[in-house]
Amino acid sequence: MNADVVIVGAGPAGLSAAITLARAGVRPLVLERGLYPGAKNMFGGVLYGRALHEMLPAFWERAPVERRLTRRTFTLLSQDAAVSLDLRSPRLGTTPDAGWIIARSRFDRWLGEEAEAAGAIIVPEATVDDLLWEGGRVAGVRVRREEGEVHAKVVVAADGALSLLAQRAGLRGPVSSGTVALGVKEVLHLPREVIETRFQLRDDEGLEMIFVGAATGGQPGGGFLYTLCEGLALGVIVRLDALVAGRTRPQDLLERFKAHPAVAPLLAGGTAREYSAHLIPEGGYAELPRLVTDGFLVAGDAAGLVAVNGIHFEGMNLAIASGIAAAEAILDARERADFSAAGLEGYGRRLRDGFVLQDLRRFRHAALFLRSPRLYREYPEAVCDFLERLYRPSPPAKTGLWRGLVGSLRRRVSWTDLVRDGWRMLRSL
Repeated sequence: MNADVVIVGAGPAGLSAAITLARAGVRPLVLERGLYPGAKNMFGGVLYGRALHEMLPAFWERAPVERRLTRRTFTLLSQDAAVSLDLRSPRLGTTPDAGWIIARSRFDRWLGEEAEAAGAIIVPEATVDDLLWEGGRVAGVRVRREEGEVHAKVVVAADGALSLLAQRAGLRGPVSSGTVALGVKEVLHLPREVIETRFQLRDDEGLEMIFVGAATGGQPGGGFLYTLCEGLALGVIVRLDALVAGRTRPQDLLERFKAHPAVAPLLAGGTAREYSAHLIPEGGYAELPRLVTDGFLVAGDAAGLVAVNGIHFEGMNLAIASGIAAAEAILDARERADFSAAGLEGYGRRLRDGFVLQDLRRFRHAALFLRSPRLYREYPEAVCDFLERLYRPSPPAKTGLWRGLVGSLRRRVSWTDLVRDGWRMLRSL
């Protein structure tokens, strides 16, 4: 079997590449391991809409979005207390830059339908086991189906965080447990009116809550909660090497998070509907692989294009932008009949010139800062302790703000570690 372009993986990156190619008259073949696009995804998160809007204008008018993000909270958790920063603003939901809470199972299926309508061919239940080579260049893929082999001028790997194909192409080695995190997620059903009353939302307004500290038992990572139309999606994300070192079951962390006094009341009355786990690249800019080789490009999670820096938690918009950039680079290479690494270099240039690599580079020091275990134990405990003492009307005489905060920190963290963490924080921002 032959195709001009083979795309492995029908997620946001692969489908965005497929739509862009199909609209330009190239009919890509998309190979998807699941029964349909999104079949393996049980929840999504927040999709920031600018990149998708540029490809599918006003997509939110027809896409299966859950809610428009208009409120965000960031919470530090000690063992039994919480301190929150709460931002609510209608301007957060201004299109086309709004964030949309989506369920990937429904959203990816819809995006797949858009790709097919544009002219792409999606083949479900197609597991790709290896690459085909010809004269030192990638020349197709080996599929676990009757066809066996699919020959192509160029292959786009959009096969997820572990990307076997990126390894087979020699763009990177095996994924290290220190550069990926495991996200464990659960979806609870709650009536729409309960969601909107409990979280003070109206119409299609949505809320994202991020938790740091006891949410992950003091391990590097965090907890999250999103409001759906009729339910909540919540979970914890913990770096894989920390889970292994601590011999911690992710399910236990999730249950501990759900039982926290600041979280449990938010879940009251909810009925569990779904449970899933997912690997997330967190190596940042320093761990990005090479993006192209002869006849081959890598996009989305497979390329490590995820922004996690303590402030931003973005992946789907980067995946979509990278899929579009990959397709545009292929179209350029097709005009020149040059699918070598040099001929496909327009891909890297587009990512460097756009927000994808600019954002990752700007926050390139965040990965090192976020590795400090004190961010998840000592600092949340210190902030909660400081504010408890500040507002507790009991003798002796009250301590000044600065002295009180420094005292809470110094009871837990040495001056050396304070200075080191402060410097790393400044560099990461």
